[in-house]
Amino acid sequence: MSDHHIYIFLGNDEFAIRKRVSKFDALFSDPTSAGMNTSHLDARSVSENELNTAVGSMPFLASQRLVVLDAPSKKYTGLAGHKKLTDFLETIPPSTLLVLVDVDEIKEREIPNHWLVKWAAKNGEKAKSESFLLPKQREMPGWIAAETKRQGGQIEPAAAARLAEMVGEDPRQAAQEITKLLTYVNFAHAIGIEDVEAVSITSAGADVFDLVDALGSQNGRQAQKLLRRLLDERDAFELFGLVIRQFRLLLSAREVMDEGGNLPEVTSALGQHPFMAEKIFGQAKRFSMQSLKGIYRHLLEMDESAKTGVMTLDLSLETFVVELTR
Repeated sequence: MSDHHIYIFLGNDEFAIRKRVSKFDALFSDPTSAGMNTSHLDARSVSENELNTAVGSMPFLASQRLVVLDAPSKKYTGLAGHKKLTDFLETIPPSTLLVLVDVDEIKEREIPNHWLVKWAAKNGEKAKSESFLLPKQREMPGWIAAETKRQGGQIEPAAAARLAEMVGEDPRQAAQEITKLLTYVNFAHAIGIEDVEAVSITSAGADVFDLVDALGSQNGRQAQKLLRRLLDERDAFELFGLVIRQFRLLLSAREVMDEGGNLPEVTSALGQHPFMAEKIFGQAKRFSMQSLKGIYRHLLEMDESAKTGVMTLDLSLETFVVELTR
């Protein structure tokens, strides 16, 4: 049995977090044992009785039970909420492996001061926290090379760079494309740039740029037209990830610009190719910092609404475009 029986996974890289959680499946030797001893719960909807039952039950034909609790910070808010959860964590028996999953926008410098991370640091004999942050654009070629190796293949540097341009800061999409490419080359040789060009998705980056341009210029008709086309061509969650990424870049650029920075400073801060940084720099001029913060908050609310079933993401995106260009 592991010394740690409470894990806290925090960050904005949901793909990496879910992969990390999946490693706990090795606790169970057969599917029946896994099904009897595993609970996946959402803090926003689970009752206290359900949670207490899940963590308090004894494991069945296994050394530990596994309980995964999503979004604890969404439910346990403020000092009173924080204390309520941390007091509860003190009662978790070693026979239960509890994994708290907080997928949220957070900066690296903010992680040490996160309330759950601080609690884990004080309770290191039984708790451990791990952070997972999306790789920056300049880091994606290296990430792609490492993931290709993990999947049992190889990729040429130029091919990794081209694929990074296509998928942006999206590890989940990159991993899917790598799997597709390795199947295409049948693991017979390293993935080359010609393989990427032949098999992988074409980037929707240009269309997303056009969509954000239309939003910035209040061209509702053009924005709705572009959105409908993008929704026809791509999965809504995939498109939503690209839109969030674009506004995150705009926020970072606007912050540098408001502090007196020019194009070179923005390029350095974003870690983007100069050509892309110049386009983002020009686009950021159309938005104020206040409007970008409001848009970004709204996008995060849309994400939560979609994940909790309040509103479909397709409808949320269409409403978002109408509201922003009204």
